[in-house]
Amino acid sequence: MVLTDNWFTALSENEDGSYTFISGRTGIDAFIASGKLKERLEVTWEYKPDDKGLPADDHEAELMEEVEEKLRHAMEKDKLAILTGIYTGQGSRQWVYICRNTKAFGERLNDTLQGYPQLPIHIYAEQDPENQEYKELLELKGQDD
Repeated sequence: MVLTDNWFTALSENEDGSYTFISGRTGIDAFIASGKLKERLEVTWEYKPDDKGLPADDHEAELMEEVEEKLRHAMEKDKLAILTGIYTGQGSRQWVYICRNTKAFGERLNDTLQGYPQLPIHIYAEQDPENQEYKELLELKGQDD
């Protein structure tokens, strides 16, 4: 199986008038069908938002991008986890991964972020054998077309 880098974007307006920018990955059906990626991990970075709900600090926004790329490379190099969605708005950026092993994900995350100062992130993990969150994300595809 080959992991492609195909994404769609969607925009969601929140009740307070701010926006959440959503990026969703496509082309990973074979990985889903394998049944090996039954856990969902959400890595959330809290930040100070501007009036649109996006990062107010350009340096912090750049650091988030850097961390995102490093984590993605570390997790996807052997398909331990696959980044499926990115949500940015209302003072947080959330990276959603489907994963084979939560413990290994945590260890690799710590190894990857070693050398950075303590980051304002938290991790949530849940069993999601049907990849329900990913299916809901795919429902957004095409809404902004």
